[in-house]
Amino acid sequence: MIATRDAYGEALAELGAENESIVALDADLSGSTKTGVFAKRFPNRFFNMGIAEANMVGTAAGLASVGKIPFVSTFAIFAAGRAWEQIRQSVAYPKANVKIVATHGGVTVGEDGGSHQSVEDVAIMRAIPNMTVIVPADGEETKGAIRAAAAYKGPVYVRLGRNKVPTVFPAGHEFKIGKGNQLVDGSDLTFVTTGLMTAQAVIAAEKLQAEGISARVVHLGTIKPLDKEIVLKAARETGAIITAEEHSVVGGLGGAVAELLGEECPTLMKRVGIHDRFGTSGKSDELLKYFGLNAETLMEEAREIITRKG
Repeated sequence: MIATRDAYGEALAELGAENESIVALDADLSGSTKTGVFAKRFPNRFFNMGIAEANMVGTAAGLASVGKIPFVSTFAIFAAGRAWEQIRQSVAYPKANVKIVATHGGVTVGEDGGSHQSVEDVAIMRAIPNMTVIVPADGEETKGAIRAAAAYKGPVYVRLGRNKVPTVFPAGHEFKIGKGNQLVDGSDLTFVTTGLMTAQAVIAAEKLQAEGISARVVHLGTIKPLDKEIVLKAARETGAIITAEEHSVVGGLGGAVAELLGEECPTLMKRVGIHDRFGTSGKSDELLKYFGLNAETLMEEAREIITRKG
């Protein structure tokens, strides 16, 4: 169990030792986003921009224009919200080599409540041209994703969480932008998941097997560009898709998969996530249960979609 934000802090510090062009900027939240690990090792390459997210993104774009590789971090609600215009105009439009790594995404922010629980950020970032959007499942994938983002030339948005999550991928997992991973084989239906919901889908698939339901699990660590091949293959072979994400079903993973299937392979489908509403205050585990973001809900949806499938 490790929080993806903790894995980010470790990976960024490792990269900093390997590449002097990497710099980090934070909006007075380095203790929470874990860029503080980088700051301690490389104080001359760390910039605390204060509570000025828009200025931070603009500064990062300037640093990128002179060959630096800036990693910009704050909470997802502030990155996708307060700094949206600067991300669009100063980063995405000119294809600036800026990496926006936003932590505290989703309802697992917990007691901070709906005002701080970003459930729209993936949709917002996915809509921006030239933007790559990544949502890792666990700490190991996060480390690989940060390395891949650093090597990639262009804007990247990485969404991370606050809480510790189960480890899905083995140590040293190689992350490839735009490529999904089939974690469990199955023939009756496919769970297409991202973020912390991937571990829940693996649990659900194992339990469903005992009921005679064969569920495939496909994890998409990259939401944009979407791995069309792995999704279409699953749709054609299993005939039923259930997406799962700690995000609004509007415009996130569910929206992306629905768009693809609607155009290229109409398939029986269900979206599990936040259904067009804001988050609320509570303990993270209680909120996941409240919003149905768990293996039990996935199993219920699997039984229902099998019935609908006939």
